[in-house]
Amino acid sequence: MNNKTDDNLVRQVMFAYSRAVAAKDADAFMQLYDAEVRVFDAWDAWAYEGRDAWRDCVRAWFAGSDGGIGATFDDVRASVATGFATLSAIVTYAAIAEDGTRTRELQNRLTWVLRGDGGAWRIVHEHTSAPIDLGKAKPILRRVP
Repeated sequence: MNNKTDDNLVRQVMFAYSRAVAAKDADAFMQLYDAEVRVFDAWDAWAYEGRDAWRDCVRAWFAGSDGGIGATFDDVRASVATGFATLSAIVTYAAIAEDGTRTRELQNRLTWVLRGDGGAWRIVHEHTSAPIDLGKAKPILRRVP
């Protein structure tokens, strides 16, 4: 890492992401993204161009979940340079019942490109994916050690 302060700011984006998902707070979630963000998500569309398109998808995701949602990051790797950063991680998304029980989970691979802007970092590109089991033509939604 080039700068510990920048590294911490980038990691704060990750923590803010988890908090916004847990709260199903689409406004807080969207503040993490640049207005011109390009998102290659694993669901529904080939790409989401711009924050408005991505916001519609996120709102539908939050509204479509009956209980709570958790998002935890593992195997995080960040690299920070002047004004830009990358972060890759394995993200586990969980449906959470009212009693706190995790009723189902899936994992995605996640890569972010972030741009630093006056002490704040915004995601300018997000790519999530899951490998495909070629024999079954289905995504593998759980990392195998």
